[in-house]
Amino acid sequence: MIYTITCNPSLDYVMNLPQLETGRVNRTVSTQLYPGGKGINVSIVLQNLGLASTALGFAGGFTGKELTHRLKQLGCRADFINIPGETRINVKLQTSEMTDVNAAGPAIPQEAVTQLFAKLNTLQSGDTLVLAGAIPKSLPSDYYEQILTYISKKDVRVVVDATRELLTDTLPCHPFLMKPNEQELGEIFGKELHTAADVTACAQELQKRGAQNVLVSIGAHGALFAAADGMVLSSAPPKGTAVNAVGAGDSMVAGFLYGLEQSGSYTKAFRWGLAAGSATAYQPWLTKKAEVEALLNGFSFSPVTEF
Repeated sequence: MIYTITCNPSLDYVMNLPQLETGRVNRTVSTQLYPGGKGINVSIVLQNLGLASTALGFAGGFTGKELTHRLKQLGCRADFINIPGETRINVKLQTSEMTDVNAAGPAIPQEAVTQLFAKLNTLQSGDTLVLAGAIPKSLPSDYYEQILTYISKKDVRVVVDATRELLTDTLPCHPFLMKPNEQELGEIFGKELHTAADVTACAQELQKRGAQNVLVSIGAHGALFAAADGMVLSSAPPKGTAVNAVGAGDSMVAGFLYGLEQSGSYTKAFRWGLAAGSATAYQPWLTKKAEVEALLNGFSFSPVTEF
């Protein structure tokens, strides 16, 4: 079973406008309301690909109930811990570019933290746990590391998709997969990355520090994967027109896990991850399986050199 944890989920309210004029009344052309949060995105795409998962995390108020309702409508299993306050609403203003207005989210009480750790006791050998996204300020900065330490005696594959110390603090726990983008990877080492060699060197340094596998998304330039067995793969994405950046990296994680589950092959997992991330970027929202398969049809790797 795959479990995802989203500590600060949201309802994402997307407003499409011809243009945005500050200080004036603006009227939308259309609106959409989506479940939001990186771990939730992973669960939705896994479900779309045909692989079940359980979305864990914290939710509260009428917005938390609506979040759970919408996930169930999409076929996802949600097992959130109820907390005081309201799950946040993030506003996305889509004109010729996207403007995000993200709420801070509710505080997480210690009782809810304890309840989440109790849920982790049910994880079994061979399960996968995905820790994705930022955490609320009410949680300790090493919260992901605490989770990995807590389940360290279980044979669970852990995927960490986070930034800076929230990501690097988990390295001593040897996570199965780390998933930064190239900018986040560069920030960890205090440098700008412009070539595949730059990304490879930093990814392999994360491996030296404890990561087993490192998957790096490089936006429109594709992705690079440094495997535990020493193999390094990179490729430009399948061809398409990008219309959406939200959830592309999360879709890459979901596609990678799906490909690995189906084949046991890192190479095939990388193909599925790259295709799923690209498919979401080419759609208004999170991709479906048919769209991923369409990109995979006839696709072959084209190694990344510089970007």
